[in-house]
Amino acid sequence: MGSVMIPQMKKRGYSGAFAAAVTSSSASLAIIIPPSIPMILYATSANVSVEQLFVAGVVPGLLGAAGLMGVSYYFAVRYDLPREEAFSGRRLWETFVDALPTFALPVIILGGIFGGYVTATEAAGLAVLAAIAISLWYRQVDLKHLQRAMLDGGMQTAVVMLLVAASVVMGGFLTRAQYPQELAAGILSITENKWLILLILNFFFLIIGFFLHSAAAIILVVPIVIPLIDAVGINPIHFGLVVTLNLAIGQQTPPVASVLITACAVARANIWDVTKVNIYFIAVLLAVLLMCTYIPSIPLFLVEYFYG
Repeated sequence: MGSVMIPQMKKRGYSGAFAAAVTSSSASLAIIIPPSIPMILYATSANVSVEQLFVAGVVPGLLGAAGLMGVSYYFAVRYDLPREEAFSGRRLWETFVDALPTFALPVIILGGIFGGYVTATEAAGLAVLAAIAISLWYRQVDLKHLQRAMLDGGMQTAVVMLLVAASVVMGGFLTRAQYPQELAAGILSITENKWLILLILNFFFLIIGFFLHSAAAIILVVPIVIPLIDAVGINPIHFGLVVTLNLAIGQQTPPVASVLITACAVARANIWDVTKVNIYFIAVLLAVLLMCTYIPSIPLFLVEYFYG
């Protein structure tokens, strides 16, 4: 997406730093908005429902999106950023009607999962069939692109399955070595207040997010802290959103900052110049993290509504 959006933003007069920052920060929301590979890895490591994690990520994802749009609007007004065509209700309606078949995809994926009609895997399969049908509707079927997408999907699935297998092996080793139980006992000897423990774990995951990729962090750390979470009565679905939000922020913070560095490479912008702009977007992600941490109803509202 960055290779398409960033050059077009720069062409229209946006600075490379702003174009990279807004693209990078918004891309990090993919971690908490379903479907999400880090959520699948967390579900495997913590032995919780992938579907419930997907549902829990919807409200925080919408809050994060609204916050990022608010920051973008602030920059647009303050620095008089370039404008496109004036808003037109007629053009909006025409575009909506033209795109209506495409809106079937999120309905199939999220509606099917939320309604309990299909599993997450079945919803993905149905969405693929729907995408092919929609491309036929628009007469944009390209067999070469379809072949490339199938190969890419197969390779990405293989990577995920290897990570899942590694997480299972790592979890078994840690369980036999009793490292998680020792960590839980050590922290519980300091405090048994679950809100204080969540604060400690937030700092912990923020720090490791600076240096580790999200998949590696989940595989290495989640099996260790799950016994502690169970001991103090923290909902593992709630904690899953805390973990993924921390890792989303880690993708924006140097020195690793995998997503940020990718956006900087596309925009050909200095990482520190981009970070000066991106700090405002990171503040939004931090605010969403704190709300999800200390107001559990935000991530758990839809979970409780659909699953009781």
